[in-house]
Amino acid sequence: VAAGGGTSRETEAAGLDPQWLQEVNGLRYQDARTALELAMAQLQAPELEVEEMADLYRRAEAYAERCAAVLEQVEQDVVEWEAAAEPGAS
Repeated sequence: VAAGGGTSRETEAAGLDPQWLQEVNGLRYQDARTALELAMAQLQAPELEVEEMADLYRRAEAYAERCAAVLEQVEQDVVEWEAAAEPGAS
């Protein structure tokens, strides 16, 4: 679930290219975060057209979802490492 409350399926249903979404889902955390920061900066531009704003918002949401997914995976990895490092763990 994204920070904005949407899911990847909702983002895809919102009209984003499935191939582009697949590329986003392959991004490393830092790359997704950089893309998110760029999208957020563009959203603040006063000359941005309303139609562009909607598409850019959906893209920013997809980048945020990717960042959240990477962080969740890292958190899960840490939990697993800690469990494996406990005395008596096999």
